[in-house]
Amino acid sequence: MTSVLRSGDLEVRLAADRSEIEAAQTLRYSVFYDEMGAHPTPEMAALGRDFDEFDLLCDHLLVIDTSMGRGAEGVVGTYRLMQRSQAECFGRFYTASEFDITRILRQEGRLLELGRSCVHRAYRTKLTMQMLWRGIAAYVNQHKIDLMFGCASLPGTDPQALALPLSYLRYHHLAPEDFRPAALPGLYTDMALLPPEEVDPKRALVALPPLVKGYLRLGGFIGDGAVIDRQFNTIDVCVIVKTDLVTDKYQKHYERTARDPQAAQDF
Repeated sequence: MTSVLRSGDLEVRLAADRSEIEAAQTLRYSVFYDEMGAHPTPEMAALGRDFDEFDLLCDHLLVIDTSMGRGAEGVVGTYRLMQRSQAECFGRFYTASEFDITRILRQEGRLLELGRSCVHRAYRTKLTMQMLWRGIAAYVNQHKIDLMFGCASLPGTDPQALALPLSYLRYHHLAPEDFRPAALPGLYTDMALLPPEEVDPKRALVALPPLVKGYLRLGGFIGDGAVIDRQFNTIDVCVIVKTDLVTDKYQKHYERTARDPQAAQDF
């Protein structure tokens, strides 16, 4: 993704230097640790940044409010993007720490891992999420990505409190077997917590985080089993989106928003 996408004061592009990556890490710390109750390492707490060994190899998609500045000072949203070639340099994808992604790795074509998505509290609007998705769409088109995947989180660490959305995902969006990931042994949490007849899809969708619903709208699938992530105070599922399964509606949406920023309002 070499271009900049704009809508009003907001623009989306990749981080251009270390200061912008650090701004994304600072935003991540504010959202994940200050707001969501994740548990930082002493070094993270001292620096006020969320970081790991993957950050320097990945691309970092940014939403920037240009009224606050056109660089690090304006970062209000971020997404971390990791292609197969980058993962091969490191030795693995981040998702592999929670899920067996062997079947995904066997797929031909280009892979993209999505992760570490967050938006500043004051910018959690439909438009900001649309801008992030427009940026991902442009990146996917430029790099000819065939399959996207990653960990998506539901808040809290009590599976029973999330029985409805987890059961819904298991019964209605389970990935086909040929590319279905599974939670690693020892981390596996059963998602079928309610009998099928007790799962109301409308209520379940309301209970899902906006990011997970966004994946589902793009034709996304869910892996087998969830993982309790006590560091981040979440329950994680593995989401997979094959780009050739994206509905015509969203293919046309991507093409339209690439030409007209205001078309993002239709997402």
